[in-house]
This record gives sequence, C-alpha cells and structure tokens, in this order.
Amino acid sequence: MKITFYGHACLGIEVSGKHILVDPFITANPKASHIDINSIAADYILLTHAHNDHILDAEAIAKRTKATIVSNYEVAVHFGNKGIKYHPMNHGGSWQFDFGKVKMVSAIHSSSFPDGSYGGNPGGFVIEGEHKNIYISGDTALTMDMKLIPLRTKLDLAILSIGNNFTMDIEDAILAADFVACDKILGVHYDTFGYIEINHDEAKKKFFDAGKDLMLLEIGESIAL
Repeated sequence: MKITFYGHACLGIEVSGKHILVDPFITANPKASHIDINSIAADYILLTHAHNDHILDAEAIAKRTKATIVSNYEVAVHFGNKGIKYHPMNHGGSWQFDFGKVKMVSAIHSSSFPDGSYGGNPGGFVIEGEHKNIYISGDTALTMDMKLIPLRTKLDLAILSIGNNFTMDIEDAILAADFVACDKILGVHYDTFGYIEINHDEAKKKFFDAGKDLMLLEIGESIAL
C-alpha cells in the first residue's frame, strides 16, 4: 500500500492495483500549486463530507478518470446527479470493493455543500487492503466512538486531522491515537490557511514523548506500508 499526500486532507492511496483518492482539494490550495490534478489517477474517490475543502476537485477528477465516488448517501447522490458513478454509504456500514474493504465510521463535525445545502453526516473511513489497515479520521473532534475501531480492526496507520480550530488539536490527536490503538500517525488538515497552522517540531515532539510517531509529509511525498 502506497500513500501520497496532496496537501490539506487529500491523499492518494494505491492498493491492489487500484488508485483511491481521498478528499481532493488541490486547485485552490496555493501550497499544492505544483500538483497537476490531470496527472492524478483515480478509480475511487472517497469523500468524508461535503465541505468545499474536501470535495473541490472531485467532480473534475471523477469525470476525467471515470472514478466512483464513495461517500455518505447525500454526497454520493449529489455527484450521481451530475452523471458520476457513485457508491453511497453510512455510519457503521462496510463494503467489499475490488481493492479491499471500506467501513464508514463516525466523525463529529459539520457537512454542507458550498451553496449551503445539506451534505449529510460527516464520517471517516477504515480501509483494509493488502493485509494493511488504515483509519482516515476525516474532519472530527475527539470522540469516544474511536475506541470502537480497534475492537474490529488492528490498524497499521491512523491518518488524523491535527490542525485545531475546525478539528482535533495535537493533544486530542494523541488521545485519538490511543483510542484507535495505533502509534503510527500521519497528520493531515494543517497549515493550509491561518486558522490551522501548527509548529511541526513541537507537534512531532509531543507525539514522540507520548511514544508515537507523527509523520508530516511534504506535498507530493509518499510513504509505503
């Protein structure tokens, strides 16, 4: 499994020969100006919720690649009405795709489309594929529901929002790592704009002092599990 960071909360995941794109917000992110969305492969696009900083480039990429949108019912149908293939999900549900299993889990946040219309409930995802299991928190507060995840799935990586203000801060993300029983963390949703800027060295030290490894990738950088 290969994971590429495209800035903000956007990730590319290669697993079992398939390309999964998560929360594509690239073209309006000046920090990701060197990323060409026309070069990004996608068989599936997973969307955690309807906010513009998570869905901005989903339509363009899906129409170019013929990817399937996977999200909550409301977001999935929204893109389906645009002629895009979709697979609707909701909290607690899972589905066996051709690359592995995806389960949608809860997130405490809000969810609305750029025009203010209802975007369903926000969520996160647990992906199991190639004998590796990852958790994508989406935009969320710390929640006790995270403790349910390791009851079913032993994680190899937890991808957690860490930027504060709209989501968990560093201290809450450390607790989240405890809740999901995973010490290997990839941080997302930080630095994109002023409200969520973090001190990288301080964040890494706090995770290290808690016995955990926090990775903060450069935009375009990849890791392999």
